[in-house]
Amino acid sequence: MTTAKHQILIVGGGTAGISVAARLLRRGHTDVAVLEPSDVHYYQPLWTLVGGGQAKASTTVRSEASVMPKGATWIKNAAAAVHPDANVVTCVDGTDYEYDVLVVCPGIQLDWDRTDGLVETLGKNGVSSNYRFDLAPRTWEFIRDLRSGTAVFTMPSGPIKCAGAPQKIAYLASDYWRKQGVLDDIDVHLVVPTPRLFGIAPIADSLDAVAAEYGITVHTNAEVTSIDAAAHKATVTRVGAQGTDTILPFDMMHTAPRQSAPDWIKSSPLSTGDAGGYVEIDKHTMQHVRYPNVFSLGDAGSSPNSKTGAAIRKQAPVVVDNIECFLAGRPSKAFYDGYGSCPIVTSAHAMLLAEFDYELNLTPSMPLLDPTKPHRSYWYLKKYGLPFMYWNLMLKGLA
Repeated sequence: MTTAKHQILIVGGGTAGISVAARLLRRGHTDVAVLEPSDVHYYQPLWTLVGGGQAKASTTVRSEASVMPKGATWIKNAAAAVHPDANVVTCVDGTDYEYDVLVVCPGIQLDWDRTDGLVETLGKNGVSSNYRFDLAPRTWEFIRDLRSGTAVFTMPSGPIKCAGAPQKIAYLASDYWRKQGVLDDIDVHLVVPTPRLFGIAPIADSLDAVAAEYGITVHTNAEVTSIDAAAHKATVTRVGAQGTDTILPFDMMHTAPRQSAPDWIKSSPLSTGDAGGYVEIDKHTMQHVRYPNVFSLGDAGSSPNSKTGAAIRKQAPVVVDNIECFLAGRPSKAFYDGYGSCPIVTSAHAMLLAEFDYELNLTPSMPLLDPTKPHRSYWYLKKYGLPFMYWNLMLKGLA
């Protein structure tokens, strides 16, 4: 039974959903509904600094009500299924909502259980993750308390949100240990599934130099596949190749979970149908390839851009423009070029800002600064400028 119908239904009240809703309302649309179960809204990019002891977790959270755009209908519920042939979304409590246009942006699913032994030890035995609000402060406790031994920082294979986060915390921790005079007593390892630390050679060269400066052992084309917390050992497996697993001991570990589309999207007609299961969209128009009244952006979409808030900032106006084209019976005209931004903090007061498009061409917004090198001014942008822009401009549809 249909509970209600809305002209534009947005699934997800995170960065993407709130940004699109705000922009639509500013354009004069009056029937915009946001389906979101959470009472709180997080600014997740700052969790790296929380884990590195440079920010308080409390500064990264506000009430969902405070960011919900005025004029939007907030449906405080969670999606369980979508039926695009019937233009219906079904919620976990069985209620149905019809739509004329659907925007799918529920974020990404953190698959903690896909790394053996991880769920049981999170927050204990020196193992933590900045990918959870409650664990980021725990990361800092483990870093602060370590004075000798082995520290392991991991990144999983496959698309993840904030792909620079797994290595940023390694640099922040190493910088802290160096300032405390104990870095020489800590064996630091960074395990990444990629051939290099970044997909753009000049930036990878800079990060190689950062890792070398801290004495970090970098394991490329590898990922941690299991954790034995009792023995304080992690199994490192080669990615995409046969080989012998390596066992790494650890006293402290920061881990990033494997990630995928939410299960209800994976099992829906909107999915790509592969293991990731993301919403299958045209990477330029953000419009579904089979259902023209469905759009997706942010982490749940199949577009092969870096899954970051900066990408959403560029995707949101494209989605809004192309929704209006659809409602007017015209083909989509707005075009997303794959812009992504990865602010990689390399020390307590330096950051490298990698900005690029689908073709991995550098697209710096501050051309006076070398985009392949860390700068102090970028760190202030990360700590103060970007959060201000997020809360005061982006979520209000102004940036």
